[in-house]
Amino acid sequence: MELQRNSAIDRFRGLAVLMMAVANYLGEVEIVPAWLKHAPDIGFTITDTIASIFLFAVGLLYGRSFRKRAGINKSAAYGHFATRYLALIGIGAFLSAGGDVLAGIHAEWGVLQSIGVAGLFCLAFIQLKPVPRMLAGLALLTAYQFMLDRSMLEAVLNTPHGGIFGAISWSAMLIMVSGLGDLKERGLKAYTLGSLAVSALAAAAAFLTPISKNRVSASFILLTLAISAWLYLAIELLTRNWKTRGALCWVGENPLGLYVLHMLMLGLLAVPQNPHWYAGAPVWLVAVQLTVFLGILIAAAYLLHRKNIVIKL
Repeated sequence: MELQRNSAIDRFRGLAVLMMAVANYLGEVEIVPAWLKHAPDIGFTITDTIASIFLFAVGLLYGRSFRKRAGINKSAAYGHFATRYLALIGIGAFLSAGGDVLAGIHAEWGVLQSIGVAGLFCLAFIQLKPVPRMLAGLALLTAYQFMLDRSMLEAVLNTPHGGIFGAISWSAMLIMVSGLGDLKERGLKAYTLGSLAVSALAAAAAFLTPISKNRVSASFILLTLAISAWLYLAIELLTRNWKTRGALCWVGENPLGLYVLHMLMLGLLAVPQNPHWYAGAPVWLVAVQLTVFLGILIAAAYLLHRKNIVIKL
């Protein structure tokens, strides 16, 4: 199995899952400083990059995976991808409902719903060549920003990850990532040039629109897309001399299953009503809980790896 997998992509996926797990755990802990949490609205923190890194990991192989299936049966490929992303929306809705029932955490929209909608949008553009596809994503992002400024701001701000309207912006990002992933298939030179172009767009957009994850603004999408692209390139280059697979690769082999597991554990962690157990926990308890939390995720990843089990839709 190891010879058949791309270690750089597995490491990138694994890093995305673990970063999201840490950020989601720390997000409700009162002693955590603001710079380790999401910015309240306009602004930017390192935590704001994590959802984009996660989505970037989804999009890197979108085009190649579709072409592999379409080479056998194009209609079946469209059906498979549509079913996959509809299922993600369903799983996300189930997790949101579970959090409400178990721990009173009300969130009608989550990361998986945004990815599911983005995957369906991307499917409509997947047969375009990489550069035209990236331009189509940029056009969709521009249209979203136009609508956000004129009529959608309140609705977007009132829902986690921007809700169904914000999913348009996440969709634009996934479309662009899929094009960048296909450029990578041509070689790192093409990928680097694509990343430079995205970085230039991000720099320009920062002067035109506020950087805001809550608004899923165009400047936020382009900035975090650029950060994700360069982070992946760094991991790709490091992997050339990093032959052994380890914890990041194990986690990256099963990103969906481990994402769901971490959400279930977070829900159970929030069940006890004692504020000193989680939200108001002291530093030592936060350190212990986070260590156990990550340890369980990595142990589960290792067991799945040893059994050659890959959970996917």
